[in-house]
Amino acid sequence: MVDSKLRLKNIGNNDIPKYKKIFNAFKESIETNAFKPGDSIPSINEFSKDYNLSRDTVFKAYTLLKQKGFIKSTPNKGYYIADSKIKVLLLISTFKAYKEVLYHSFMQNLPSNVIVDFQFHHYNVKNFKSMLDTEEGEYYKYIIMGFDHPEVKRAISKINRDRLLLIDWDLGSEKTKNYLLQDFGQGFYNCLEQGLHLFRKYKEINFIYPEYTYHPWESVEYFKKFCNAYNIKCSVTKNSRDLKVEKHTAYITVNDRMLYNLLDQCITEDLELGKDVGLLSYNETPIKRFIYKGISVVSIDFKEFGAIAAEFVKSDKIIRKFLPTKLIVRDSL
Repeated sequence: MVDSKLRLKNIGNNDIPKYKKIFNAFKESIETNAFKPGDSIPSINEFSKDYNLSRDTVFKAYTLLKQKGFIKSTPNKGYYIADSKIKVLLLISTFKAYKEVLYHSFMQNLPSNVIVDFQFHHYNVKNFKSMLDTEEGEYYKYIIMGFDHPEVKRAISKINRDRLLLIDWDLGSEKTKNYLLQDFGQGFYNCLEQGLHLFRKYKEINFIYPEYTYHPWESVEYFKKFCNAYNIKCSVTKNSRDLKVEKHTAYITVNDRMLYNLLDQCITEDLELGKDVGLLSYNETPIKRFIYKGISVVSIDFKEFGAIAAEFVKSDKIIRKFLPTKLIVRDSL
């Protein structure tokens, strides 16, 4: 009965320790529901005899399975499958308000048997690599928000592609089986086109791209393309210290720190949003609905983002999707 449920093959054919192969085989069978909670499994002596393995090897595997909560043992019942728990890695860049919406939606749409290891890499390659335990079988699923760096791509390439969902940034989706991404280029351009009549109110559009942002540069390129196509005067501010709000100018910001800087300057200079100065912010957050009668935003739906990511954990369905980018117009523009 165990043979039909346990995917234990080529146990001595590579460098992975035998006890770890046994552990991985049980873990995979439990996570795919081949084993059910309460199912009996062979004793250590029976298993070592059936698979021609040393008792020490099986004992080490069973001990690890018990430590990780996959199996239990009692004097009268022997070894059996515990209530199954699935361990998932959610690795994102930083914790911001819009990512909090994503996180809560993700957690609310998961079944109760999923344990989420929630980590931040802060765009640090060393941190990123250390948080990815790519040893076969460590996590049931990986949901990863990467960034553009060769070592990041190499680290991701080591993960079982069936278990990986790449989110937010496109690091080569044509080579990735599952992805759930934003369109920082054409999708952003389409939103600017929708707001063209509003941008026409101003003499110039300034894209604020501060030195500390990791927002994809692709958006700046499509911003310039938009302004050239519609003969709109434009500029890009790359140094946050150079930002000085000017009347009759619309501003696009991808960073909330710069958003608050802009708002502060508008108050100081007594400039009215939507009339003297235009303002468009990237990424919807709950508070942007209420600041200054509302801040116009370009954003995806982060609740939808979290729900689809949770669906990847719950099923084996392939996910290959760019989330739609939308323009939400409020009084600031």
